[in-house]
Amino acid sequence: MSDRSKPITILMADDDPDDRQLTREAFEENHLANDLRFVEDGEELLDYLNQRGKYAAEGAAPLPGLILLDLNMPRKDGREALQEIKANPRLRNIRVVVMTTSKAEEDVLRSYDLSAASYITKPVTFERLVDVVRTLGKYWLEIVELPPDGNGP
Repeated sequence: MSDRSKPITILMADDDPDDRQLTREAFEENHLANDLRFVEDGEELLDYLNQRGKYAAEGAAPLPGLILLDLNMPRKDGREALQEIKANPRLRNIRVVVMTTSKAEEDVLRSYDLSAASYITKPVTFERLVDVVRTLGKYWLEIVELPPDGNGP
């Protein structure tokens, strides 16, 4: 077993400030001690992951072990961002959980074709979001063994 004393960084890419705030509150409600960070669109997500722009400073953008990705965002949507992440050898082993309002079969299929680890439709109530975050935390933060620093060899 790996050393779980240092919680992984979780990066959420979502353009909706209410969704970001509710997710933060759901993490707090579940007492998850992970470093939860937010970006607002696919362009900012890729800047963060590639440590560009405002994320260029040392320590400004620790590589996440898990990305929560909305599909419908401005500038660069989650589908495009997921494709770029999985095409980049340095980033492709980061687990990406799509968490979006879309229930479209084509979005589900395309997300898995692009190697998303999971696809979750955003819950409509805070109580359900707390349940989803609890399950995500249990699975991704306690059960699954992730590669060191969120990436692979």
